[in-house]
Amino acid sequence: MPHPRHFTLSFSCPDRVGIVAAVSQFVAGESGWIIEANNHSDQTVNRFFMRLEILAESLGNDLDRFSERFEPIAQAFNLDWQISDSARKKRVVILVSKQEHCLYDLLGRWKSGELDVEIPCVISNHEDFRGLVEWHGIPFHHVPVDRENKDAAYAEVARYFDAAKGDVMVLARYMQVLSPALCARLRNRILNIHHSFLPSFVGARPYHQAFDRGVKLIGATCHYVTDELDQGPIIEQDVIRIDHSDQVSDLVRYGKDIEKAVLARGLRYHLEDRVLVCGNKTVVFR
Repeated sequence: MPHPRHFTLSFSCPDRVGIVAAVSQFVAGESGWIIEANNHSDQTVNRFFMRLEILAESLGNDLDRFSERFEPIAQAFNLDWQISDSARKKRVVILVSKQEHCLYDLLGRWKSGELDVEIPCVISNHEDFRGLVEWHGIPFHHVPVDRENKDAAYAEVARYFDAAKGDVMVLARYMQVLSPALCARLRNRILNIHHSFLPSFVGARPYHQAFDRGVKLIGATCHYVTDELDQGPIIEQDVIRIDHSDQVSDLVRYGKDIEKAVLARGLRYHLEDRVLVCGNKTVVFR
């Protein structure tokens, strides 16, 4: 059964008595029907996190009116808040290099309707996947990146993202380090899949690092991108057990399956406004 149209209200704020009561009473006063609610209090930083799904029909399908009337509550509790409409598909711009498995997976989920988004374009520093992407009816942009042109290249990536009216950028095994300016401009809107269980084995060739270290578990991490390599807030992770008989090629093969699943889950959590960032950590309402 399709999920009914709903508005998703999510926020964080300094923790204090009365937040849940004030917000829920306000929603009830607007005749809002809450169909899902989650909250968390982080006492180490004295911060409160909450996410509500409200049946859009119960609010007259009027997001702007609800947002305007909610503003005094937001100001009273110093909320860092956002609200979204499930009727509006979010626009996902994908960046990829020469590893195709995550791109294939996202396109497959999109094509089947499992991932209910728009993919307005795919950007790559190589031409390898132009045919695949354009076969799906999606514009493909080739933006070469080298040491001498990085600033210009990422300015062009930003222009394509803006022209596509992108909501989120996904690095689907995009093997380049984004510019600090782009990371800052799209803070908490760029997702990366790293092929290790962070914080172990950051940077390049993590499966080789894991093999050399003799680990018994390998994993993958979906995280937000910052200007510090592989150090952004973690959204989702998973692992698989390996043993002494596995070679680097086996680790790479196992890892591709984990990478696809972890990236898809992390992206879904982000798209559904289930991720709230707190410093370099996240609260994820699954």
